[in-house]
Amino acid sequence: MVSVITVNYMQAGVTCALLDSIRKVNQYRDIEVIVVDNGAQSDETALFKQHYPEAMVLVSPKNLGFAGGNNLGIRQAKGDFLFLVNNDTVWTPGLLESLLARFVQDLQVGVVSPKIRYFSDPKRIQYAGFTAINPLTGRNQAIGKNELDEGQYDQAGPTAYAHGAAMMVSRQALLSAGSMSEDFFLYYEELDWCERIRKAGFEIWYEPAGLILHKESASVGKQSPLKVFYQTRNRLLFMYKNQTTLKYFVFLAFFFIITVPVHSVRYLLSNQIELLFAFWRGFLTALKS
Repeated sequence: MVSVITVNYMQAGVTCALLDSIRKVNQYRDIEVIVVDNGAQSDETALFKQHYPEAMVLVSPKNLGFAGGNNLGIRQAKGDFLFLVNNDTVWTPGLLESLLARFVQDLQVGVVSPKIRYFSDPKRIQYAGFTAINPLTGRNQAIGKNELDEGQYDQAGPTAYAHGAAMMVSRQALLSAGSMSEDFFLYYEELDWCERIRKAGFEIWYEPAGLILHKESASVGKQSPLKVFYQTRNRLLFMYKNQTTLKYFVFLAFFFIITVPVHSVRYLLSNQIELLFAFWRGFLTALKS
């Protein structure tokens, strides 16, 4: 069984489009669909229950964030595999079968992500695997991002990290590593989870035979204060949790000397004062914690 888990946060139309795409293209029968109505509003919850009776709707009056919302779904899931998928995605035929096949071929695989292309430009790649985190910047890159898909990334293989927009996790990996850390709330939580799953002895894979389309950043905006705050805060938190003490202090020195001045000047020159304040709030919050 596959448990499909998606989190809705005041985006009923977006979530309904995902559920419609699952209905339209999915032919894998042994699934359960779980919608976590995060920060629930009664009209949206009623909409899901009325029009998608095949889905289990879990209600959280409080916004639990990406990690907390998914964890709520994970606790109720019965599947041997759990497919965490953003509500702003659209499925393509054979998606589940392609991801499941990778687990069958290699029992060491704990997490698999499909190829991700942009919904707005469906020939253009968003994700074909991830590079490792840069120890100085605390950032990584999506392989193939913004490239036209001409089959150049059609080879499956291990990757540094799965993509939080679409990641299938085996029950064995979940039991060994535990669920996502809710310390992050939003951003970097799937990277931290992949680190823990890898430490538990499992591999992270990219599987291009599966394809999903992503409407990217429908929840928080492409460059919003919320996004800047959590990306800044959680970059420091991730490095603290996943680097040696020496590497963390080298990263912190680089952040002080290079990252803080560069971002501050950039936001000032572009008159993005809200983003500047969000960056500094994230930075100072991380230091305090």
